Amino acid sequence: MAKRKDKDDQANENLNDGNGSEDSFGLPDIEYKPLEKEEPKVEEAAYQAEETVREPYSYTPAEEPKSNAPVIISVVIGLVLLVAGYLVWQYVYIPQAAEKEKKELADKNAAAKAAKEKTDREAAERAAEEQRRKDAEAAAATAKPAVGTIETLSSPTRRYYVVVASAVDGDLVMDYAKKLSAKGTSTRIIPPFGKWKFYRLTVGDFDTYALAQTSADSSKPEFGEGAWVIRY
Repeated sequence: MAKRKDKDDQANENLNDGNGSEDSFGLPDIEYKPLEKEEPKVEEAAYQAEETVREPYSYTPAEEPKSNAPVIISVVIGLVLLVAGYLVWQYVYIPQAAEKEKKELADKNAAAKAAKEKTDREAAERAAEEQRRKDAEAAAATAKPAVGTIETLSSPTRRYYVVVASAVDGDLVMDYAKKLSAKGTSTRIIPPFGKWKFYRLTVGDFDTYALAQTSADSSKPEFGEGAWVIRY
């Protein structure tokens, strides 16, 4: 009895060993081994290291490149202005300057020619006048001068006379008239009239004051500045 009891106890023990826990649910035991942990590859390790030391990421937008159009336009405008200035200088300024210089030269030559002609003409007139004077002097030296007439006016004539002398004494005026008569100059004596008490000796009478004044001016070289015009 004791041996049978021992066998029953051993069988129960083995049964308990097979079903040692309630978690086995009566399933047979399975032999297992723990999974081996694989070592990370080199690339993955390097990447993990890089991820570890990488700085925080920040986004900076790229600047858009500036356009060169303004610079190109400025250069083109500058070249156009330069070419236009050259063309104006070459085909406008230079021809105008040449034309102006040509005109100034022509005007200068014309003025010089006119001045020379005037000088030559004046020289010829002086020479002719000098020759006439010499001829007149020669003729006067050889010819007997004609005797001039002396006339004393008795009443106004409303004409203009060239006066060459005046005096209160009529005899003095007559003596001067005789001297002029001896040279061939005819004279007229105007007696005192109005409020004037002078005798006046004249060498010509005219219809207008202008003609009388012209004659008086031409008589001044012979009679002096005392030649003047009076109406009687």
